[in-house]
Order: sequence, then C-alpha cells, then structure tokens
Amino acid sequence: MFMNTLIIAEKPSVANRIAIALGNGSEKRMQGKDNVSYYEIDSDEGKIYIAAAVGHLFTIKQSDSGRGYPVLGIEWAPSADVGTKSEHTKAYLDTLVELGKKCQKFINACDFDLEGTVIGTNIIKYINHGKLSDNASRMKFSTTTTQDLLDSYKHQTQLDLKNFYAGEARHKLDWLWGINLSRALTYAVHGQSLKNALSIGRVQGPSLAILAKRELEIAKFVPKPFWRITAKMHNVEFDNVRGDMFDKNTAAAAFEHTRAHREGAKVDDVELKEQPVAPYPPFDLTALQIEASRALHLDPSMTLSIAQSLYEKAYISYPRTSSQKLPTALGLPKIISDIAKNPQYAELASRLAREKRHKPVEGSKSDEAHPAIFPTGVLPASLSAQESRLYDMIVRRFLSVFAESAVVARAKVTVAIGNEKYVANGSRIAKPGWLEYYTYARIDEKMLPEFKKGSAVKVDDVVMKDLETQPPRRFTKAGLISELEKRDLGTKATRASIIDTLFRRRYLEGATNITVTKFGLSVYETLSNNASMIVDENTTRKLEEDMDKISKGQMKEEDVVEEGKKALIEALDEFDKHKEQIAIAMKKGLHESNVIGKCPKDGGDLVIRRSRFGKQFVACANYPKCTNTYSLPQNALILPTGNTCEHCHTPFIKVIRKGRRPFEMDLDPNCITKKDWRGFGEQKPNGEAKAAPEKPVKAKKTRARAVKKPAAKRKTKKARVADDEGTE
Repeated sequence: MFMNTLIIAEKPSVANRIAIALGNGSEKRMQGKDNVSYYEIDSDEGKIYIAAAVGHLFTIKQSDSGRGYPVLGIEWAPSADVGTKSEHTKAYLDTLVELGKKCQKFINACDFDLEGTVIGTNIIKYINHGKLSDNASRMKFSTTTTQDLLDSYKHQTQLDLKNFYAGEARHKLDWLWGINLSRALTYAVHGQSLKNALSIGRVQGPSLAILAKRELEIAKFVPKPFWRITAKMHNVEFDNVRGDMFDKNTAAAAFEHTRAHREGAKVDDVELKEQPVAPYPPFDLTALQIEASRALHLDPSMTLSIAQSLYEKAYISYPRTSSQKLPTALGLPKIISDIAKNPQYAELASRLAREKRHKPVEGSKSDEAHPAIFPTGVLPASLSAQESRLYDMIVRRFLSVFAESAVVARAKVTVAIGNEKYVANGSRIAKPGWLEYYTYARIDEKMLPEFKKGSAVKVDDVVMKDLETQPPRRFTKAGLISELEKRDLGTKATRASIIDTLFRRRYLEGATNITVTKFGLSVYETLSNNASMIVDENTTRKLEEDMDKISKGQMKEEDVVEEGKKALIEALDEFDKHKEQIAIAMKKGLHESNVIGKCPKDGGDLVIRRSRFGKQFVACANYPKCTNTYSLPQNALILPTGNTCEHCHTPFIKVIRKGRRPFEMDLDPNCITKKDWRGFGEQKPNGEAKAAPEKPVKAKKTRARAVKKPAAKRKTKKARVADDEGTE
C-alpha cells in the first residue's frame, strides 16, 4: 500500500539538507505557492515531500473584538492573517496545506525543542482540520549532517506532545500577560487609546526589575575611603597582608612602621606549588554567549544567530542546548578524526587521535533533548568572518575538553618588614596542556624573581594608597543572560531576545554595560510601588516551573494556563486600584524621558513627539505658544547627550540605528557643523555615518491621502498594536 509522506522542516535550509540526505541525488526541487520551494522524492512506499516553514506559521490572537482588558479569550491563527509583518508566511503555509492533501503520513522535522515542536505540530493539526493525525511522527536530530538526518528518519518517534503542550502554554501565557499588561499601562497613560503603546511582559517585568535595582544601588552608593599599603621590592609590588584598611589611623601606623623598618626586611616564607587546571567544559548556549561576548565582542543575539546558521549548514550541533555533556554515542573519535582533515586543526586533532584521548571533560548541566555544542567534523566552506571566528572558538573548545590538564606553577612570597608582613603572588604556565588547544582562555601569568627564605631584601619604596569603594558593576548583556538563567527566568532560546526587547522599549541603553534609562526606571519604580506582581520574579518563576512540569507529564496544560490567568487577574486588580497614581508617575517619567534639551527660542523643554503618521520629530513642550520643531532621523533610537552645540545652541543627540555605528548630531539642519553633509549614508570626516537631513515634521495641519490596502491584507489598529503588545 502506497503512503505519501510530508516532512515539515523549520527552515528552508534544513529542508534542503533533509532532501539531500534522503534523496541521495534523486530529490527533485519543485515550486509551490508563490514560488516557494519544496522537494519531492520517489520511494518504494510512495512519494516523500519535504517542505519548510519559516519559523512560526501560527500565532496567538484575541478571539473576540474587544479593545479593553482583561483579554482572556484567545486562539491560534495563521500568522499571515494576524499581522502584516508575517504576510510572507502565507505562501509557505499554503504550500504545506496543498502537499498535505496528497499525504497520509506527516513528520515533524523542526528543531527538537519546545518552539520546533509547537511549529511543526500546529502545522500538522491545521492540515488535519484541528486534529492530530494517527500517522504523525517526530524526527529528532542534533546535527544536520547527512548521517544524523538518515538515522533520525529511520528511527522516528511519536510526536512529543508533552513538549507541545508545554510550548503552547508558554505562548498562551506570554501573549496573555503581554497584551493585558501592555494595554493596562497604555490606557493608564494615554486613556482609551492604543496610540503610542507602552509595553511590559511576563518576563520583561522581572528582567527590568533586576537591572533597575542594580541601577538604584549604583545611584544610592556612597563610596567609603580605605587605604592599601604596598612595598616595592625587586620591581615587584607586595601587598600588606592586612588588605584594605578602613581605619586611617591603623593604616598610617602600619605605613610608618614599615618605613621605619625597611632596612631590616627579610623573606619570611617562599611557597612553591604546581596546580593542575582542568579544561573548561564544552559549550552550552549560555556559556557560548558569555564567552563570545568576552572574547569576540559579539552581542548574545548575534552569537545565537551565527550559531544557528552554522547548525543549519551542518558545521555544528544544535546550539539551543543547556547541556555540558558529550555522550559517547555521538561517535567522538570519528568527529576528532574528521576535524583532523581540516588543515587549520590537523595537528591538534591528530595528536588527540594518536593518544586515543576520547574521554571528554564535562560540566554538571544536562539537557534531555540535546548534547553540548560540538563541531560535526564537516569541513566548512564559504564562512563569513563572524562565522569563522565563532566556529573556531567552538572547535577549539571541543578539542580542548579531550586534552590533558594544564599545570600552573604558583609562587607565594612573604616578606617581613618589622612587624608588618607583605605578600606577592606569581604564576606561570608550566605545562600548557589544553591551553594549547583553547587559545581563548585567560590565565594571567605574573613572573616573580627568585627569593630565598631568610634572605635580606631591599625595599625600594613604600606607598599608602588612598582609595574608595566602588559601586556594583552594571550588567552586560551576556552577564544578564547568565543572571536570568540562575534565576530560572525565560528560556535559553528567549533570554537574548527579551533583553533586546527592553532596549527597543527604550527602557535600557548602553553598548557594553547596560544602563536603565530614566523612562525604564520610572516604569520599574511606578510598577514596583503600585503593582508589584508585574515586576516580581516569583510569579514568573512559578509559572516557568509549572510549564516544565507539563513537559514531564506532571501537570496539565489547561491547569497551568488557568493558574497563569488567575495570577494575571490578581496583578491587573492591583494595577487598577492604583491606576491614578500609576498614570501620574508614568506621564511624568514619559515626559522626562523624552526631554532632550532646552529650546533655543523660549527655553522650554524640547521633547520627542510623533506625528499621526508615526514620524518622530522634536518639538517645544510649550506648544502652541512656541511652534519650534526639528526633524529627526527615522527608525532610530534617539538619546540625549546633555551637550549643546556652540554654534546653533540646539542639543546634541545620539542616534542609534540597528546594524550601524551610533553617531551624535545637533538638531539644526543648517548648522555650520553640517556644511559637508551631502546626503544620507555618506560619511562624516571621522568616518561615522551621517544623519539624513529631513524636513521638519509639523505638529499640526498635516494631511495625506490614505492608501487603501487590499481587503485580505488590511490590518486593524488593534491588530497592529497587538504585534507589539503580545510578545515578550
């Protein structure tokens, strides 16, 4: 009996690799709806069709037409029907539906995680009119190599419905919390209008709270003076063993005693030892993002994007993993041998193969779905510069876990100067071991000259340093991802995007160290004082734990969703009780956050406004008394700098655009500082991008003819705002 099969991949590149693996040269590339490609293979059992989604083809939407809150009625719908940003997904869904009509068997071959499970299972349900076909199964693979894909096809499993229910619950709760909290916040500030929507979410709120608390700690920090005494001997700086002294009299007495007895200094003790240093464990996603941020200066979102690209090209394993384990079932000796065929790593990998070093050092973290990140051994071709750098880091980390421990020789020298003792520590790499493989490791060496116990030593100088305690450090993006993981907030796949969302909302700023903006602080403080559940991490963590229990079969999806709804209603009730206070505080914070300087005409606040067509511009807050306006670059984050141009007396602003270097400019398009600006995209003398000179946007009397969209693609105002509200 012939049975046609539809295999659903998460992305076109993976569909292509599956087709090549199963077809072995016999696959035919076909054209579906709007030239969407799919693949056809003739087999003894029937035709095999391989077609791709492009991420989520379905999304959560409100099931009624209400504009208020709470919104509790929701349903899945094709993404193309909900938002114009997803119109391109329609052709992919239509292609899958048409192919599904020809098939009796369905295979979800999307990424083996919650998101991939939700993507593929929703498509299968839609094709089968809301039901899950009895002839539906799952392909599970951690790499897109030909062999792994063949093995995955050969050893299909049942649909992972527990993961589907857990993923579905997450989507529902994220949407419910996002849409309701965002509407509550927006209505409190702007009244019954969705104009200039504000946003907060189930994980956004607690994430903002972590950063805001740190920001407030820094703002309230009062430095304390302390003193540290050092003595220089043989060009080595020794520290007083008392460490940091917070009593100046104590420090001064130790300092004077040291100076008085410097001629009688003697080496009190010399301690030498060799310490083995084991390799770092293999990468999980969080560790990769942290290390790539430190060593390669890559944004965590960019790291994930590059790693995903390398995975889809079959060069590394699936990156969205929490595991630090490399099971023997992966065929580790073969992977090492395959890497040895790459000239760049031939010497290192061949050495491991010769010495039969096939047992890896592993970490404590595990993931039931995937192993740690590892290179597949497939020889890369045509990598971008960023892909090459990240791939090199992953390969070297992988090889290093099989290498022998490094040995670090450490020396500790103690010198007695009268009754005061001073110590210096030195280190050197006595045996490189795995450090020769993983060149990104940081082990600082500090060489000490030879000191002999009991010998006299000359003190060249004694210094008492006046110092102050420092405030807590701000988080980096990678550091915040690590903190969110420690607190069980968000998932390994969503944490970077949640942080990016907070930046888009103008709650955060800073290229390296994250600073909470005035607006972000006002949002946190207002909610913390009036609706604390929204920024409290305990509620979110409890829901995270319960969603994890769904995937383990310990709780039902409907129970967790109902629990989440109850918590949401409680949070909204608390919000509504303090709505007036929230509105006052938020309006004040919103105004202050939009102030970029003083108006040169009447001294009023210059604030960022938006026209009714969405264009941002600067206007005097004293309008209509003062009608002074300035244009702004569009599709950019505008931040005040606190500086004013000496020529035109308008404020300098910082302009931040995605994928471009930030730059500063004043507001007057006719200022002498812009005399050599010839157009948008050209370069200023210092190499920074120029802003586009734009005509001022008038605050009133602006008219334009509306262009009517085709009925199928027209989008309501509520749906447009929901795109922004109902997401983390």
